Amino acid sequence: MTTEQIEKFITPDKRKENKLNIHFKDRQTVTGIFIQVSDYEELKSKNLWRVVSNNNVTEWQQRKDLNLSRIFNGISFTRLSEV
Repeated sequence: MTTEQIEKFITPDKRKENKLNIHFKDRQTVTGIFIQVSDYEELKSKNLWRVVSNNNVTEWQQRKDLNLSRIFNGISFTRLSEV
């Protein structure tokens, strides 16, 4: 997917901090939230996205620890869907 397609899907206020399914070309679907931290614009310009998986969302909301997130390349996304 392109940066524009991904941003268009995750930008609406109702989807911010909501869990989404991220479908990939060659791996299992990941459920999690896209997070916007200090490097968001830099990563977005490279079609890279910081995601906190479903297992770590509660801890992320409490601690805001970047080690709980992973960076994914948007090119490998096939689609995004709501949980």
